[in-house]
Amino acid sequence: MAEIIDACILISAGAEWRALLPHFDYPRLTATPYREYFKMPINRHKVILFHSGSGKVAAAGSTQYAIDHWKPKIIINIGTCGGFVGHAKRGEIFLAEKTIIYDIIEKMGDQDQAVERYAVSMDWSHLPEKLPQNVTLAPILSADRDILSSDIPALIQKYHASVADWESGATAWVAQRNKIPCLILRAVSDLVDFDHGEAYDNYAFFEKQCQSIMADFAQHLPQWLEILLEKPEN
Repeated sequence: MAEIIDACILISAGAEWRALLPHFDYPRLTATPYREYFKMPINRHKVILFHSGSGKVAAAGSTQYAIDHWKPKIIINIGTCGGFVGHAKRGEIFLAEKTIIYDIIEKMGDQDQAVERYAVSMDWSHLPEKLPQNVTLAPILSADRDILSSDIPALIQKYHASVADWESGATAWVAQRNKIPCLILRAVSDLVDFDHGEAYDNYAFFEKQCQSIMADFAQHLPQWLEILLEKPEN
């Protein structure tokens, strides 16, 4: 019988996971067919923090694994994303109102239909006006690759997006298919312009950004859980 958990918090990239771990006292890590996880009571809530892995394949598989094993009331994905210069700021936190997997290429049918088939919209109108962190409500794009500078103008024009990552689209789609709420928070770790990305060929820069981003998420997780798991009044 699956253990019932209040929330499963997915952390994708290795640098994000390594930056988050020091903010929890002596976590007991358990291996899975994907990466590792630990259980941690946060306030009165039963929470799993799960290193789910990078890329859409790992994100989809580990999200389904989490749902099958723990039946969480909500999936939360925290981590980083790349931002488009002039449209996002380093450190800015984006709350996904829609996820779009933009690297799908359909040559036998309708390209836009193929992309929309895996898009997921989220309605966060029920959230209070004051949130634990300042967020920008916007679409988050996903692809199995870092942002290509040459793609940015089309991505802005077509999807009205400002940021992209590797996993959000897959995690949101699997959660939706299982009828599990999914909240995705991504902070901009690095910016990409029409020529180059500031973290490209500079992994140390990305790791350094993860330190402050994940520390901020760890600090505010209790407040997010209170908001997301509070019982509606009768």
